[in-house]
Amino acid sequence: MHTDVCFLLTEHPFLDARIFKKEAKSLLKQGYRVTMIVPRIEGYLFDIDGSTFTERFLEKTFYYEGIKIVTYEQMFPEKNIKTLHYNLQSKKNNQFSDPLTQLGIEQDADIYHAHEFFSLYSGILIKRAFMSQGKRCKLVYDSHELEPDPLLKQPIQTLKIKIQMLKIMLKELDYLVTVSESIKEWYLSFNLNLPIEIIYNSPPLARDYVPKKTNNSELTLVYEGTVNKKRGSFDKFVHILELVNKQMSVKAKIIGGWKVDKYDNNHYNLTNINDHIEFVGWQHYDSIPKAMKDADIGWIDLDVSHSLNNRFAMPNKFFSYLNNGVPVLVNQCKDMAEFIQTYRCGYVVPKLKADAQDYVEALLYLENYKLDEMSYHAREIMESMFSWEHMENRLFKVYKKLMDG
Repeated sequence: MHTDVCFLLTEHPFLDARIFKKEAKSLLKQGYRVTMIVPRIEGYLFDIDGSTFTERFLEKTFYYEGIKIVTYEQMFPEKNIKTLHYNLQSKKNNQFSDPLTQLGIEQDADIYHAHEFFSLYSGILIKRAFMSQGKRCKLVYDSHELEPDPLLKQPIQTLKIKIQMLKIMLKELDYLVTVSESIKEWYLSFNLNLPIEIIYNSPPLARDYVPKKTNNSELTLVYEGTVNKKRGSFDKFVHILELVNKQMSVKAKIIGGWKVDKYDNNHYNLTNINDHIEFVGWQHYDSIPKAMKDADIGWIDLDVSHSLNNRFAMPNKFFSYLNNGVPVLVNQCKDMAEFIQTYRCGYVVPKLKADAQDYVEALLYLENYKLDEMSYHAREIMESMFSWEHMENRLFKVYKKLMDG
């Protein structure tokens, strides 16, 4: 007899690496029947770079790579947050009007797996609807980030309501999955009895990996991911390259880039560094290791003073660098810093908010440091402990507990 799993999404693209490429495909491989309920924007599904699929994936329901995809028009629940809070408090069984909740009930799954704060809300309503009919299902919350983030600029009343909603929802959860030790501890501060597993955002082990000898006469600094005004600190990245190349040769590689229709590199004056920077664009999930073959150092810069999420972050790119034997250069983000110090796989600039000169000094230091040794440690810990092959076993154990419980 098959176990039916239903992923609930309100914000993420359906091809999101963690959700589709890793978790859904791993569960499918393990014998689960997986459905994903995913949002469209003005009728179209959207890709990881923000572009819309105008010629593919047009059916409302279809199968892709063995996984059933059910779609609905994206909604914005935060606009009605007081109503949502009331629905949670009142425990009424007739508040199932939003399309994600309705479609979720229609799937009649054994396990629901919510990937955002508001898809968790729909998951709670689905679980309550089944209970009112005398049926049971299990609910997992996959918290990719800490929500709500108490340090983010937001109306204080919204933060209070979200915290109250979270406390109610955590009591009705069957399992919480998250991405860092500190986020786990934050959730436990609300509910000590909550079953929690950390499943890092690790990629599958890169199979064609070949250790490379660092060329200290010219380092290649790589950045993977989105570049915009909020993410990627691209102004700072440009400034680092301008400053450092006055003292040593550093080339840069951007894997990813601008979200479609948001920014393009015409917004930046790259005249001084054109010869030092290469944009390789958005890469297929399986092509990233090839794009990183010549990288010496992977860069991450997060403002932790205004975001607890950033302070606790363990992002995809962190493990992507390590997977390819690339030591990580990062500012003082708590969980990444502790990981780097434990496994000696990178360098931490000891500042909550590092500027370009701080990173230049770090690169000058690393030029003469043991990058090859750091690279060895990076790859070794991914092989032995942290690649997706290890993480999916954690996922399977969570699901086995749910089914046995």
